[in-house]
Amino acid sequence: MHSSTHDDLIILGGTFDPIHYGHLRAVEEVRQALGVAQVMLIPAGHPPHRQSPWANARHRLVMTRIAVAHHPHFTVSSWEVEREGPSYTVDTLTALRQQRPDALLAMVIGMDAFLRFDTWHHWQRILDLTHLIVTGRPGWPAAELPEALRQALYQRRCEDVDTLRQTSAGRILFHTVTALEISATSIRSLLANHQSPRFLLPDEVLDYIDAEGLYHSP
Repeated sequence: MHSSTHDDLIILGGTFDPIHYGHLRAVEEVRQALGVAQVMLIPAGHPPHRQSPWANARHRLVMTRIAVAHHPHFTVSSWEVEREGPSYTVDTLTALRQQRPDALLAMVIGMDAFLRFDTWHHWQRILDLTHLIVTGRPGWPAAELPEALRQALYQRRCEDVDTLRQTSAGRILFHTVTALEISATSIRSLLANHQSPRFLLPDEVLDYIDAEGLYHSP
């Protein structure tokens, strides 16, 4: 049985190019559901699974910090931005687990990312380091999962928060959050077409984007 500690942590990584309310609302709902005090947002420095982000890592780190500057439960890690080489989640989680050996760690990912989770670097090791909280559409067909990932899900899936909280890592929980149809791609497209994405992301982040001239060219 896991005993709650002040080191318990909800983790959300991503390119945050730019960060928006879809990211923030989802992870806040998971935080409340699990009864964990702290969220750590981790902007990727050099994401290995996709093309290079539009904004450089420093801009994305600053925007993430601005987005949560007034939220006491949220912190931002610069670890992946400052680290050389690809931003592998397994390396970040290994470092966090060394710092918090007894803490509950729960990483939030969307359904689309989960369906490709078996392509992540040392993905099975990730499942030993953290819980996985999968947000997104309910009722998806399990047939979409690759066989290795389907087997991992069969062994690790739990149906409720209370079961997940019994251990510090190793479970997969599907958790429905408020569906905000917001994407960083659509925000960048609006800006490139000289339209306003206001109310899709924090005003302070949009002010920074405007001041730095980010995303204004297609």
